[in-house]
Order: sequence, then structure tokens, then C-alpha cells
Amino acid sequence: MRVEQIEQYPEIASTQIILHSGEEAVLRPLSKDDALMLGAYFLGLSEATTRVYGPHLFDQPTADRLCAERDSADTLRMLGIVEREGQERIIAYFIVHFGVYESDAKRYRDRNMLLSSTSDCELAPSVADADQDTGVGSLVMEHLIPLLRRLGRKRLVLVGGVRAENLRAIHFYEKFGFEKVGAFKTRGNTDNFDMIVSL
Repeated sequence: MRVEQIEQYPEIASTQIILHSGEEAVLRPLSKDDALMLGAYFLGLSEATTRVYGPHLFDQPTADRLCAERDSADTLRMLGIVEREGQERIIAYFIVHFGVYESDAKRYRDRNMLLSSTSDCELAPSVADADQDTGVGSLVMEHLIPLLRRLGRKRLVLVGGVRAENLRAIHFYEKFGFEKVGAFKTRGNTDNFDMIVSL
């Protein structure tokens, strides 16, 4: 299976799940028509959430751009969507980059761990504040990991690592087999861990 097939056959990457609350949710790739819903998700995230999650800005112009570009040749943007009060809402947004960012690759090289753009991929997950600790993140991961295996990926790395203070996130990643492989500091002198899992 090639990455491009996700775009050609969306059903490969789409599924229905039942949340712990009993609500039905749909997991599917971002589409060109999701800009307003994605913008609402971004603007609804608290500062506490966006502070520990930084792959891009969280505003409507960014949502518009992501939906227009939909760069699925190297990036899969998965949405967890529920219907509440008669309106669809995004409750989870997971980015998978099919490749390795140079900033991450360098840190791993410095530890004599080589990452491969052809067989490794990177993850940046987020969940709406009101839906954190409800199990939705785990349900997304349980869908994503088998999909990444079918796409031939061997390892999954966290984009930019994880903040050492973010114990809830570290516990979440460890539940799915991620291991800490080293510590580093950001420009703001924040302590972080790199984490990786074999698929």
C-alpha cells in the first residue's frame, strides 16, 4: 500500500468508533471541506494545550491553508469527529508525517540512532480540552498504528519530542510502547524527551 492510496481510497483510513461515553465518532483524513470545523477546533484549544503542541499556528488562516493544500503525499491529518447539538465537531487532530524532520533526525544522529525517511514516520497528536482523558486519543492510536504498519512504516517518532513536565502525555505514549531515548532542551530551556516506538 502506498501513502498516495489514502487519498485515492479514503475508506482505507476511515472508521467508526464508540467513545467511552457511548458517543459514536468517525475517524477520517482531513478533507478540503473541513476548514471551518478545523478552525473552530484550533480556536477552541486552551493555551495550556497549544503550549505543549506546536507543529503550526492554531488559527483560521492555518486551517484554511491546510485544507487547501492537503499535502497527503507526505502527511496524513486524521480527525476524530462527533456530532453534538446537531453539529459536527472535531475532538481529535493527529498529524502523521511520512518522513523525518531534519531537526529530529539530527538529535537522533547525535545519539548514534539513524532515522529513515523511507521507513520511519513522525507523530503530532492533539485532543480537544473537553475530551482529554476520555480515551479518544487511545482509540485514534489503535486505528493509526495498524494503518502505518500496512503502509510499510517501521518506527514512529514524536515530532519535536515531548515536554518532560507533560507527564500525562508521556504516560499515554508509554502505553503504546514508546520509549524515551534521550533528553534535550529547547531554545526556551525547556526539558524534553525524544520518544520512539517500533511498529
